[in-house]
Amino acid sequence: MALVCAISNEVPEHPVVSPVSGSIFERRLIEKYIKENNTDPINGEELALEQLVDIKTPSIVKPKPVTGTSIPAILKMLQDEWDAVMLHAFTQRQQLQTARQELSHALYQHDAACRVIGRLTKEVTAAREALATLKPQAGISVNDSSANAGPTTIPQPAIAMEAAGVPNQPTEEAGITDEIIKKLQEKATVLTQERKKRGRTVPEDLIDQESLKGFKTLASHPGLHSASVPGILSLDIHSEDTSKILTGGNDKNATVFNKDTEQIIAVLKGHTKKVTRVIYHPNEDVVITGSPDTTIRVWNVGASNPLSQIIRAHEGSVTGVSLHPTGDYVLSTSVDQNWAFSDIRTGKLLTKVSSQTSNNTLTTGQFHPDGLIFGTGTSDSNVVIWDLKEQSNVATFSGHSGPITAISFSENGYYLATSADDCCVKLWDLRKLKNFKTLVMDDGYEIKDLCFDQSGTYLGVAGTDVRVYMCKQWQELKVFNDHTALATGIRFGKHSQFIASTSMDRTLKLYGL
Repeated sequence: MALVCAISNEVPEHPVVSPVSGSIFERRLIEKYIKENNTDPINGEELALEQLVDIKTPSIVKPKPVTGTSIPAILKMLQDEWDAVMLHAFTQRQQLQTARQELSHALYQHDAACRVIGRLTKEVTAAREALATLKPQAGISVNDSSANAGPTTIPQPAIAMEAAGVPNQPTEEAGITDEIIKKLQEKATVLTQERKKRGRTVPEDLIDQESLKGFKTLASHPGLHSASVPGILSLDIHSEDTSKILTGGNDKNATVFNKDTEQIIAVLKGHTKKVTRVIYHPNEDVVITGSPDTTIRVWNVGASNPLSQIIRAHEGSVTGVSLHPTGDYVLSTSVDQNWAFSDIRTGKLLTKVSSQTSNNTLTTGQFHPDGLIFGTGTSDSNVVIWDLKEQSNVATFSGHSGPITAISFSENGYYLATSADDCCVKLWDLRKLKNFKTLVMDDGYEIKDLCFDQSGTYLGVAGTDVRVYMCKQWQELKVFNDHTALATGIRFGKHSQFIASTSMDRTLKLYGL
């Protein structure tokens, strides 16, 4: 009968059996293992040398050792090395088996944890939406009856609806009178003089570029618009009270939000399609919204009936709105190939001018800081500069490919930033009427909004991500990748102390130190 050692898988010279596991071992191997571990190598139970039982077998006849004084020493050394290798290999096999079992268990736990985290994330999102909807809205203006209802009355956000009896506004052009032109010219003169007084100095409180590089996400607000039709499409901030933030959504509503109290001030309802453009009046609590429903609406946020005017200047979707520096007039662009200039106080259309190009829809528009000229973007990749008083085209910038998606004038009035569906931002010098810089993005990068800060020091880009550039050097300072979908809007707070962005992921995010 042949016996085999459980450790070396060889026929043992001095076989012994372990009463603990019943396995057979070479005595010298098992003695070394027990001295090191005090356990049976097969089942891991305690085992002492005294417990080993010898097995009587016929002695193995070994060949006579080779004569020579050095040979036995060499054989002894080789035997010891062999024993050590066998013991080490056996231990490695045991450790490998244990590691496999632990890894399998860890993978199972990880999979279960991921499922729990996913479920909890959904529950947290739903809870935040419910909280944003149900949380008492302190500081919201209410009518007298609610104010006198006693201390138990909980103020709610002002929700504006278009009254059924609001008549359609006339679409006939009233014309830009000499009085209006004089008003525009006087405002431009004042703004130019103020700009010259400021010179090239920047505000003392303006955030420096090193501090801006350290900006991080301070807050994320997902509950401003409906979850059933996700997506925030436009953004603006009140210039004087930068705690008030205005957003326009896919849910056909515009929302006024206070970032300091984290409360919704007003929900402006009335548009029959999504709200793609919003403007917060810089000096008043007045909001202007534009929509593909062809209307521009003016809202008084603090009024009991916020809807003030409905401007019906276009026959197609409104693609851009921009407030004149006087604060009394609004520029609008549309897919009907026209731009319009209207009075927000009366809701009257003052003038409406065709882009004068067949199949050329207007995609966006913005006033120059002085208000005497403005720019429009077209679907055929051009940026057109117009003289408001003469209502004529004074310059055309070409070089983009694809429809123009956004334009923005710098505060000093010298630079114009433009973007299109070509993965780049072009900077234009309005004095030399040429493109002097192109910021090239990665392939497939989408750009939805551009914005200079109030000092003209920084340029913000919103699209595939949110980026901030240093003007003049035009170097990238910071990239924010917190949004999980396309970013649609970016605005700077006062002195760039914070940055706000919106996205199709239905969140408003705030960045700062």
